[in-house]
Amino acid sequence: MTPIILVAETGSDITPELASRYGIYIVPMHVSFDNETFDDGTFPAEQICSYYRQTGKLPKTSGSTPEDFEKAFDEIHAKYPEAQILYLAYSAVTTCSYQSALIAAEDRDYVTAIDTKQVSVGQAAVVVAAARALREKPQMTLEEAIAGVEEAIAHAKMCFLPDNLEFLRAGGRVSNVAYLGSRILSLHPCIEILDGKLIATRKYRGKMEKVAAQLVYDYAEKYKLKKDCLWLVYTAGLQEEVRRSVERAATECGFEKLQWIQAGGVITTHGGPAAFGLAGMSQED
Repeated sequence: MTPIILVAETGSDITPELASRYGIYIVPMHVSFDNETFDDGTFPAEQICSYYRQTGKLPKTSGSTPEDFEKAFDEIHAKYPEAQILYLAYSAVTTCSYQSALIAAEDRDYVTAIDTKQVSVGQAAVVVAAARALREKPQMTLEEAIAGVEEAIAHAKMCFLPDNLEFLRAGGRVSNVAYLGSRILSLHPCIEILDGKLIATRKYRGKMEKVAAQLVYDYAEKYKLKKDCLWLVYTAGLQEEVRRSVERAATECGFEKLQWIQAGGVITTHGGPAAFGLAGMSQED
């Protein structure tokens, strides 16, 4: 059977360990500090927070380029000339990566691209689900793999809570008035990934230790998340008490496995320090 090789971007926050375990190729997105641009994942995400504290400016993020994908596609094709490449993309409405991959794939008929309509661990949940399915059924055809991916995308749910809105304000995503109001009232907007877009759906009030746990209860119930695995993502600076509170809530909800992942540079730039998010698969359509 023709092997199927999975590809995703660093913005999926798939760890090197998971990528190695499942044979997933990771293509870099990019982060720019003034006039210097680095591949996401090649520097500590904490550097973004330090840069902001020192300069008062946020780095700029950018998607993977056609050249990034050409390099990855050619490397895979040279190593596995009979393989089909299945690229499972970071939300296409938020970055140029998906379009870059389509450009790179124009003369490469062994490449198929699918928009996961997810970011960070939402995307990771879809990609790893596909990888596990391929491992369980190595004779799977490309058509079967695509059908499985599309089903996973339909069930994938993700949201996150920023600790505060400072990075979102600095990036022009919220106003000064909203930022000041959130500081005074200790508000944390719940931002969901809906059809690829980042949408603020409700507000939580209080300390992160309390509201992060409440988010676990609410989200698990709202979407009837499957209990086999809950994906948990955090940015640099999340307090240990928050992690413990989240784990207690997840255990009480009946989740069998918790997969913690620290966000890389792209997600940290947008979410700010000490942010928390989660993802899982809904049992309902």
